[in-house]
Amino acid sequence: MKKILLFIFLILTYHASFSQVEITEHEIKDHILFLASEKNAGRYPGTKANRDVVKYIIKDFKKQGLLPLDKHYKQKFKARLRVDKGQPEKPLAKTCNVVAYLEGNDPILKNEYIIIGAHYDHLGMGGPSSKTEQRNTIHYGADDNASGTATLLEIAEKVAANKSELKRSVIFIAFGAEEHGLLGSQYFVDHPLVPLSQIKLMINMDMVGRLNTENHVYMNGAGTFPGGVEFMQNLGESLNLTPIVHAGSVGGSDHVSFFKKDISVLGVHTGAHPQYHRPEDTADLINVPGQKQVSDYIYKALMTFATTDYKMGFIPQD
Repeated sequence: MKKILLFIFLILTYHASFSQVEITEHEIKDHILFLASEKNAGRYPGTKANRDVVKYIIKDFKKQGLLPLDKHYKQKFKARLRVDKGQPEKPLAKTCNVVAYLEGNDPILKNEYIIIGAHYDHLGMGGPSSKTEQRNTIHYGADDNASGTATLLEIAEKVAANKSELKRSVIFIAFGAEEHGLLGSQYFVDHPLVPLSQIKLMINMDMVGRLNTENHVYMNGAGTFPGGVEFMQNLGESLNLTPIVHAGSVGGSDHVSFFKKDISVLGVHTGAHPQYHRPEDTADLINVPGQKQVSDYIYKALMTFATTDYKMGFIPQD
C-alpha cells in the first residue's frame, strides 16, 4: 500500500510540472450547452444536427493540434438504426466516428496506443430506446452523452498541451451511433486504423456529468489491466473522489466492443438517474464542478499510462 501511495504522489508531483493549460468548468459548460442544445435536437445519427456536431468536434480537435489517424478525421460507416416494434426498417444512416491522435515520443512505446473515447450521438426525438411515452420530443442527452464528449474535448486539449511528455501514443475517438447498439465502436474494432494488438487500453466516458454528493465515480473493467483496481481506487481517493471500482462488470457502452477483442478497458460514469433516456436529461442538471473533478481524475490516469512505462497487458474477466 505504501508503494502504491508513493507512486501516486510521484505521479501527481510529475503532473504538476506540466503545462498550465487546464480543464475548466467554463469550457465544459460551453461544450455541453452546444451539444445538448435545442438546435442539435438530440444528435440523432444521419441528421444535419448530427453532422453539425461532427464538424464541431473536428474543429476542436484541429484547434488543439490533434492529427487525423487516417487521411481524414471521419471514419465513415452506415448504421442500421433501431425502430419501434412492428415498424419497418429505416434506410441505413450515414454517420461516422471522429478519430484523432497524438504520437508518443518514445521510439518503442510510441507504437503502443491508449484510446480515450466517448459517444457523441443520442436519441433525437425519442424512439424505441426512450424511457418515456412522449413522442416527437427532443431527448437532449446532456449527461448521455454530451458530458462524455465535453470531457473528451477538454482532456484532448490538456494532453495536447503536454504532448512532449507522451511515451505512448494517444487516440481520441468520438463514437457515432452508440445508442443503436455500440455501432461506432464495433465498426472501429472491425476496421481498426491501427493493429488491435497495439492498443493497450481503451478508456470510455459515458455519462460523467452527474457526480453525486458522495462523490461516487464508477469504473468497470479496471481488472482488465495490471494493478488497475488498486490504482484507480487510490488515485480517486487522492483527488477527493469515492471510486466504486469493479474489476469486471464491463457494462454496456463502447468499451465493450474493445473488451470483446481482448483489449484492456476502463468504463467511467457517475451513475444512473431518473432522467436517463428521457427529455429531461438537460444541461441545467449537469454538476459542472463535479464533472471537472471527474475529468481531472481521468486525465491523470490517462497520463500515467501514456507518459510512463506502466506495464500493460490484457487480463480476462468474467
